[in-house]
Amino acid sequence: MSEEKNKLTTPETLQQGIADVHLSEVRSLLSLQKRVEELVAPLVREQGTPSLDEASLEIHEQYRRELRQKLKLMPPKEIAYILEALDVNERLVVWDEVKEGADPILALLPDEVLEELIDDSHYRNEKTVVNAFELRDGRLRQFTVSSPDDLKGVSPIWVDLIAPTKKIRGWIGSMYDVEIPDPASLTDLEASARFYVEDDGEVHLHSDFLLDTRDESRNVPVALILHNEILFTVRSEELPVFRLQRARARTRPGYVTDGKDVLLDLYAADVEYSANSLEDVYAELDKVGTKVLRSNITDKEATEILAAIAEAEDINGRTRRSVLDTRRALSFLLRGKLLSDAQHADVREILRDIESLDGHTAFLFNKINFLMDATDSAININQNKNLKRLTVLSVVFMPINMAAGIGGMSEFSDMAKALEIPMTTAYAGFMVGMLALAGGTYAGLRFFENRKQRITRQASGRVF
Repeated sequence: MSEEKNKLTTPETLQQGIADVHLSEVRSLLSLQKRVEELVAPLVREQGTPSLDEASLEIHEQYRRELRQKLKLMPPKEIAYILEALDVNERLVVWDEVKEGADPILALLPDEVLEELIDDSHYRNEKTVVNAFELRDGRLRQFTVSSPDDLKGVSPIWVDLIAPTKKIRGWIGSMYDVEIPDPASLTDLEASARFYVEDDGEVHLHSDFLLDTRDESRNVPVALILHNEILFTVRSEELPVFRLQRARARTRPGYVTDGKDVLLDLYAADVEYSANSLEDVYAELDKVGTKVLRSNITDKEATEILAAIAEAEDINGRTRRSVLDTRRALSFLLRGKLLSDAQHADVREILRDIESLDGHTAFLFNKINFLMDATDSAININQNKNLKRLTVLSVVFMPINMAAGIGGMSEFSDMAKALEIPMTTAYAGFMVGMLALAGGTYAGLRFFENRKQRITRQASGRVF
């Protein structure tokens, strides 16, 4: 009997029991909240009494606060268990209370619950957007895709996916017989596996596109797949290059004719965007250079200058990386003989633009190094000035220290008594003598410094 009792009270069963208790408490709160809504709502509609509606809202909020407090004390494992056990409507209410910082909970949920919360609830990723582009009268016609029905009767040449969920990737992949990768896993690929062609002719390219904003600069990985003359692009967030491409293709007749044209124009737009970023770096470094070449720079200004130089160097390096990645992708397309003659000419033109950018990035690196060295020199000059002041002070007060040591000796007091000089007068005269000695030392230092400056000016032919 005792063995059976021990089996029933193992840590696993105890934890499960606690989770069941918490599940019961959550269900009870949700039931009470729903009951209040069911009782008060008809009365408000019939009588139109605002006080009843306010009372209902107050009770509703009270239950929500109590639910929020209970969930806050639970570990992620228990919350995941509760979410899985609740029905759809109750699950969304609980999820609304725990969705902030809910990554540990998401990792414990099964796929069907996870997809439901992300795709069908208010937690759905706001960045998730799927756009399809069909060629109509030489222009790209864009339409937003939210379900498989939106793609019926449509022959797109470009399908653009931003932060697609597993469910969205699944039904788009099944419709076009293509495997859509997870944007979160694009950085896991080795460099050698980023450009390849499948046996059925499906082309895969994984490139880094530049994102340069006022707040940050970084490279965003993008998967580009050519399958049955349709271009699929997958990324985790919106990029200016893609917005520019969409605007051009919608407004310019004949700008693109197939998915390969869209692919090449995306790379061309990335090179153009990189060139604009380099122009911004040029402008920023010109401002920094004006500050650096001034005669006097404070330590605070030097700190700000170093921060601006470091930011410019970061943008320049990321731009260089993006351009290098674009060159590798275009070289792969050329070697694979996947393009027409006109597209070959377009690729060569883009590569020439990339070569011109290489010289600009190299020049910027040299300019950044020069400004960094100049700023370091200014900081060293300021430190030398501070050290010079300390040296002057130490030299000025060194005789005073020696005199103070002598005056503090008992012999000085005995000598003052022997001469019958009052102690107040003796020490006052001693203080005056020390100050006169310090003043004389300082005047001597200034004299020799001015003399040295005059000799230097006369030697350089500038006599004042």
